[in-house]
Amino acid sequence: MLELLQYDFFVNAVIAAVLTSITCGIIGTYIVSKRIVFISGGITHTSFGGIGLGYYLGFNPLLGATVFSLLAAWIIEFMSKRTDVREDSAIAILWSFGMAIGIIFIFITPGYAPNLMSYLFGSILTVSHLDIIMMLTVTLSISLFFGLFYKTILYTAFDEQYLKTRNIPVEFFNYILIGFVALAIVLSIKTVGIILIISLLTIPQSTANLFVKDFGRIILYSVIIGIAGSLSGLTASYYLNIPSGASIIFFLVVIFAVLRFIKYLSVKTIRVDISDK
Repeated sequence: MLELLQYDFFVNAVIAAVLTSITCGIIGTYIVSKRIVFISGGITHTSFGGIGLGYYLGFNPLLGATVFSLLAAWIIEFMSKRTDVREDSAIAILWSFGMAIGIIFIFITPGYAPNLMSYLFGSILTVSHLDIIMMLTVTLSISLFFGLFYKTILYTAFDEQYLKTRNIPVEFFNYILIGFVALAIVLSIKTVGIILIISLLTIPQSTANLFVKDFGRIILYSVIIGIAGSLSGLTASYYLNIPSGASIIFFLVVIFAVLRFIKYLSVKTIRVDISDK
């Protein structure tokens, strides 16, 4: 891998992998703890509408994805709390609407249809310096916010009623956090693509949760696991000439399977030792 670092595009890819792992490690822990994985899936697929609009109007598709993702996140939050529309129904409506809008705009875009593989399945080797700056900005913002309001976020994920008794603006924090979820999703599109983002937000956390239950430690271990899987997948995708997003998720699943097996063996060994005594 060291010899690949002489290429600027690979250095950008490595930086993107690390930043994405940090962002998804933090946000993914919140998503899994609050059990809103389905919401993140809805936001992810709604962003496709922004990508299609970007292609049609001729501006950066990721900018369109950002706008659509933020709007979807806040609309879902509003509809689930302030209207009689069920949360899963709101997600399904926006999910299908975003995909439909994206397909329509891409179809009517003049000229050749754009290659959507990089947005659907990721293309981390095409990350630009501008993408890196955007990722760094979001990663630092999320890290700073979680550092400053760690306890509030912890209670938001597990016990909102306690915060309400302390007169803390829970809804305000929910809107900010769901906005960060949307930004994390958009900036992960280049890394693993729309189809596989959910995996990057859940697999490292599920792996970490095998060994620790503390919220802060799950974040730390998720980041480490995410970096390990991302760099392994990135290297393999370069040498084997396979899609980077799929390769990254493959290695994350392998890490989960190996560590799950190790835990199974350790628990079995402990039980045998206890039974022998």
